Amino acid sequence: MQMMKNTVHYALLMCLCLILSSFRDFLPLDRVATPHGTDQINFIENSWDLAVKKAKKEHKYIFVDVYAVWCGPCKLLKSTTFKDKKIADFFNQNFVNISIDAEKGEGIKLAERWEVEVYPTLLILDSDGVIVAQGQGYVESKALLDFGQNVLKHQKKL
Repeated sequence: MQMMKNTVHYALLMCLCLILSSFRDFLPLDRVATPHGTDQINFIENSWDLAVKKAKKEHKYIFVDVYAVWCGPCKLLKSTTFKDKKIADFFNQNFVNISIDAEKGEGIKLAERWEVEVYPTLLILDSDGVIVAQGQGYVESKALLDFGQNVLKHQKKL
């Protein structure tokens, strides 16, 4: 009888795990970490200090995706352009990438400092936090690649 109870409990636990894992797609964007080692841009999630430290250590510019969880173009950018292998390879190699929710935590003050009025806003900053380039709205892969390449071509080495 005890063995049967354990089997039932195990089965219920497995069902619960399957059900909960299906809700992953409905979590807010800042709760779903970008897996490393995949064909997408690897973002630090909502940690500006970590991004700055990493950029200074690696002598790289910071690529910032400023978004809001309700923003359709932001979701589209994350599900298409940021998952393009060519884009991912370029940005992961040349930038420290961070994704900031502009309506939560430190993102609120950062969005104010950067005068963000449109989502998504894409910024490239130097390791001191100075904006060197910015763009707004959804962009396709080629335009984002051009954006990043132009910054590296025209900016001084860090």
